[in-house]
Amino acid sequence: MKVLKFGGTSVGSAMRIKEVAKLINDGEKKIVVLSAMSGTTNSLVEISDLLKRKQDKQAAEKIDTLKQKYTAVVEELLNTEALKAKAHTLVEATFDHLASFTGQECGLKEENDILAQGELISTNFMCYYLTEQGIKNAWLPALDYMRTDEKAEPDMPFITDNIIAHLAQHPEADIYITQGFICKNIAGEIDNLQRGGSDYTATILGAAVEAEEIQIWTDIDGMHNNDPRFVEGTKPIAHLSYDEAAELAYFGAKILHPTCVRPAKKAQVPVKLLNTMEPKAEGTTINGDVEKGRVAAIAAKDDITAIKIKSGRMLLAHGFLHKVFGIFDDYHTPIDMITTSEVGVSLTIDDHKNLDAIVSALDLWGDVTVDKNQVIICIAGDFTPENICFANKVTEALKHLPVRMISYGGSNYNISVLIDKEYKKEALNLLSKMFF
Repeated sequence: MKVLKFGGTSVGSAMRIKEVAKLINDGEKKIVVLSAMSGTTNSLVEISDLLKRKQDKQAAEKIDTLKQKYTAVVEELLNTEALKAKAHTLVEATFDHLASFTGQECGLKEENDILAQGELISTNFMCYYLTEQGIKNAWLPALDYMRTDEKAEPDMPFITDNIIAHLAQHPEADIYITQGFICKNIAGEIDNLQRGGSDYTATILGAAVEAEEIQIWTDIDGMHNNDPRFVEGTKPIAHLSYDEAAELAYFGAKILHPTCVRPAKKAQVPVKLLNTMEPKAEGTTINGDVEKGRVAAIAAKDDITAIKIKSGRMLLAHGFLHKVFGIFDDYHTPIDMITTSEVGVSLTIDDHKNLDAIVSALDLWGDVTVDKNQVIICIAGDFTPENICFANKVTEALKHLPVRMISYGGSNYNISVLIDKEYKKEALNLLSKMFF
């Protein structure tokens, strides 16, 4: 069995839903994970934000606007009156549910409930259309099997047992349609896997059912060897190792959710990145094979803040770094890059919500300097110790730019450099010229 995931753009209209239905109807059993229709999650975020601010009238207007969009999709998508009526009933029930939040307190629990509605609608719409086309299908409720544990990590034993049980209930189905992104937490409340979580859902399911293959379908023909928004002539990469793909996803390659490689790697299930708009394109295959002695791709991560703590008196003291890292841990803020010297430590973060509190706490341990608007550029490839010259080539390519930090040796698959955002485009192009 294969697991296929389609993002919001791929199911962004009645026409796109029909195209995806054709693509998945090849006679093979499969689980299909769908995101909400494009724009829906953003609208639901806006609605929940308005409700939090007690702007109920504006929220009600947005709810009505979104409802009209879905009502129009029903008319364009379906032909039989019975299925149309079923879809309209779903739309009415969904938007009545959203409207019920007006005039109420809207906290995180309510927000997560609101955000879940997009995937619930898109997957039902796909099932209605497949049924109309005479294709045997089953709707699998992710909220029944996708659960996170007390650490907000996927509860794999629970997920595995329950998804297998749900599949067994519908042996006649050729296609199983389910929701990406949404889940329940350990308390049994509606929750989600955060932005990009549909990729994560697909790889979790692929691992749980020991799939033959996981396919991530987007509107791009695989992962490119550089960012096509800033560099001309980029090319899709035919193959990446799990580790290379994970580094690129974490450091800015938008086509893939950063955490989704982990379940696939653990279960050794290959992942393919494919293009819904060009389904015959080769795309990118991700598996355990490593191509020796090459640079695979370059990616950039924006909106980085660099923090330098200078403390000649304390740096070499026992426990200094432990105390510094403990401050970031206290504020649940991950660190991307780190370098140290005799008199200081420099590091970067991409989560700024607790920046002021972190800086105040760090002030007790030394002089703190903060630089915002930085960019991490990741060069991914085979950087095992026996390979020589790659670091030299990176520094040679960027020799005329003010590089702030370099991280090399923490991973066999990544060299990272930190620069100011004004040099991002130039740096990407210089590196592309050097390696490709």
